[in-house]
Amino acid sequence: MSSSSALFHHRSKANGRHSFPFNYLISFGGSGEDAGPWHASFHSRSPCLAGNISTWTFFLFLSFLSCSNNTLCTMRPPVELSVFLLSLLAPGVLYAMNNTPALQEPLPILGMGMVVLGSVLLLLLLTVRHKMKVDPLFYVFAEFSFTCMVGLTNALEQDGFISGFMGFYLKKGEPHLSTAYAVMMSYWEGVFHLVLFQYIIHCMFKGKSYRSLGLLWAGSSIAHQIVLIPGVVIGKYGSNIRPVFWRNVPFFLLPFWVASVLFSRHREMPVVTADKIVAEQKKGLLSRPVDLLLSLLLMGSMAFSVFRGFVVLDCPLDVCFTYIYQYEPYLKDPVGFPRVMMLVYLFYALPLLTVLIYGLKTPGCSWMLDWTIFFAGAMAQTQWCHIGASLHSRTPFTYRVPADKWWPVITPNVLLAAVPALLALRCHTNPAFFMKPVPKGQTDNEKKKK
Repeated sequence: MSSSSALFHHRSKANGRHSFPFNYLISFGGSGEDAGPWHASFHSRSPCLAGNISTWTFFLFLSFLSCSNNTLCTMRPPVELSVFLLSLLAPGVLYAMNNTPALQEPLPILGMGMVVLGSVLLLLLLTVRHKMKVDPLFYVFAEFSFTCMVGLTNALEQDGFISGFMGFYLKKGEPHLSTAYAVMMSYWEGVFHLVLFQYIIHCMFKGKSYRSLGLLWAGSSIAHQIVLIPGVVIGKYGSNIRPVFWRNVPFFLLPFWVASVLFSRHREMPVVTADKIVAEQKKGLLSRPVDLLLSLLLMGSMAFSVFRGFVVLDCPLDVCFTYIYQYEPYLKDPVGFPRVMMLVYLFYALPLLTVLIYGLKTPGCSWMLDWTIFFAGAMAQTQWCHIGASLHSRTPFTYRVPADKWWPVITPNVLLAAVPALLALRCHTNPAFFMKPVPKGQTDNEKKKK
């Protein structure tokens, strides 16, 4: 045993039973005959590297758990760090399943998936066992963090950065995850959602408000699911649905539950003087140029949503025929996702856009502070996936946006995502117009006159 390993082993042994994970961690760094059992495979081909990194992460996670009762550990690791380390186990689980023939059939995949998610929940309970009170939403966000890492692994494999992780799942689980839309969706989950979860969990255990961030995620996740599930069913993969596909049902329902919980919680309103509220709410729409511009952009979004809804419904007008064949042929991709998305815009986004225009015109609509955040998350997610998929190499060439039509197609699509985000930013940076009207005689100036 090397001198550094011997010294560490001696100190770990002195710490008693809580030092178990550290003894195994140090075995990775040995050399010669005393090298740890994983030393050889760690330096072999790259898929093994990922598996061993996950093993490292697992033992490191266990070491954090063991620190909770150790008198030598004066500080526990942040909960968000423990959740992140737990999510890093996902690639190792996928690699193990991809190399275990017994787990490569539809029902075993579904069963193993349930076992893994149950094990993750158990480890999460151990992680926060020392906390007096834990928000139940924590378990939802933490479980989704693990699935986000699964999504990121899928995206990286489909784009050729890694290999050996998702082959079994695409063949016997959810083959639609190899589509360009699913790849872009996986990137969104694996980067944006994962980072968002870490910050939400940080705020949760620091006593900070995370209501708006939670609504942002809820809007994004609900939009993702209401496009994904119907798109798979009606698209070209509808005839090849396996049992594991239905694991999407709880992932479809949970964001609705999270949204209902967050909407029912008290909203923290900023402190604004009564005089400022009255002054802002006396202004008409023409006196508020930013709101006027946003209203016009929202109306443009409405028109664009109606037009593309007619396009996917096979409207016989020449302008619709020209648009789908010469400008945005991705709308007729047989995978089904773009068609479902345009119908969601037509029947769900269009009414909400109308309500948001009303909220910009009418003072005192405090619900705008919540619904603009929710809607911004939904539109950002769907447009990211739609724009990315229409340009991605995994989309057949005949359905990609033609190179000479990029600007007239991409520009309105980017605006469709940007306008709700700008509206949410406007509502939260200067919310006086949307706050409850001040009762007559309650402003400072009126009180002075009395």
